[in-house]
Amino acid sequence: MDFSLSGCALVAFDEGGRKVGTCMMSRCTDSVVGDILSSWRYDISGISPEMRVDYEEHLENCPYCRSRQRLHRVIDVTLIGLSTLSIVVFLLALAVIHHVEPLRTWSVVMHLEHTQLVLTLQAAAVLGLLASLVAWVLVAVATPAPIYLTGVAIEQARVLQDRIPEELRSRLRA
Repeated sequence: MDFSLSGCALVAFDEGGRKVGTCMMSRCTDSVVGDILSSWRYDISGISPEMRVDYEEHLENCPYCRSRQRLHRVIDVTLIGLSTLSIVVFLLALAVIHHVEPLRTWSVVMHLEHTQLVLTLQAAAVLGLLASLVAWVLVAVATPAPIYLTGVAIEQARVLQDRIPEELRSRLRA
């Protein structure tokens, strides 16, 4: 089987030279709308509902733009997740620095006072925490990740609500 690149992302050929397999589009169906969407990082949450209709329709009909939008949202959510994780790690480091016994032996080996070593590690943890907080705020402000995550949470809540038996739902409303 032979592979080559063309207007499709990847095209496979059999021994007879015939195309086999499926072809994923590597180009936008409407380059003008696609260029506008790409300049906005495929985020249409900030525009008015009247203007959003055409872009939503394009995203439904264009597999290329839809896949690019999905990629951008995955990147946004990953950045928020990583910065949140680093915040938790630095908070944990700040909480346990005083309670780590090997620090006492390190301070003896490095000929430092224990308090000097602890203060240095605390300063590093505080700086890391501040850098993580700044990164989290920048990602939250610059990307539609919070809006996207809120939408996903609401959608999942609706799915879960639909699974609740009607008898239980009527009791919850009362």
